[in-house]
Amino acid sequence: MPDALVWTAFAMGLAGGPHCLAMCAAPCAALIGGPGRSAAAEGAPVRWMAVPVGGGGAARAALPPGGAPPATAVRTAYFHLARLAGYATAGAAAALAMDRLAWLTQQSAALRPVWTLLHVGMLAWGLLMALQARQPAWVERAGRAVWARIGPRVRAPGGVAAAGLAWALMPCGLLYSALLVAALGGSPWRGAAAMAAFGVGGMLWLVGGTWAWRRLRSRVDAARATWGTRAAGALLVAVAAWALWMDVWHQPMEMWCR
Repeated sequence: MPDALVWTAFAMGLAGGPHCLAMCAAPCAALIGGPGRSAAAEGAPVRWMAVPVGGGGAARAALPPGGAPPATAVRTAYFHLARLAGYATAGAAAALAMDRLAWLTQQSAALRPVWTLLHVGMLAWGLLMALQARQPAWVERAGRAVWARIGPRVRAPGGVAAAGLAWALMPCGLLYSALLVAALGGSPWRGAAAMAAFGVGGMLWLVGGTWAWRRLRSRVDAARATWGTRAAGALLVAVAAWALWMDVWHQPMEMWCR
């Protein structure tokens, strides 16, 4: 199942692509562009602007004819490599914490209901995403509170890599849902691999955001933009259901069959 978890996390990153474009493309471009940079310094940079789409807002890019300047390409590479490293670190920490909790539940029968309830909570989280196409409000508020503290630091000059590392703390329920999947990896390196795969899935949309958005903006409206969140929620439900089956039915049956 760990390999399946990696592919599940990658699929969540791909499915959440429209969400990533709408929520992360503009701040990513602002950070990569660097503070105080002008068109005279490096040519015309990538410009992101908010445009109404079905009553909401989304990011739209306008590239210069010659493409992105070399310095922008380097900063883009730094940012996304650091972002993947931050995701992998968060995934490793989540998997390690879950693995230690699993060990404790094996040593103490009194803690096993806690392990089962944790999987039930993950299942409920996924159902909320799949049915309502949104994240829990308290998650968004907690993420914004954390980002409000570290945001000024990562926006400082030379903070592109720091911003990428700190991107795992962004107020994004989809990101936190992927962390729940990575937590089931069973080991830190598997959790890191799952979150890196999730980051790669989203990076494909962010790096190719200009090309993709030019083709999607005339078709995507507020209702269609929720399909990525619903799909990610369905994947989380599947993973949580598998974990519950292994915990509640499969392992007890193995004990009786010995």
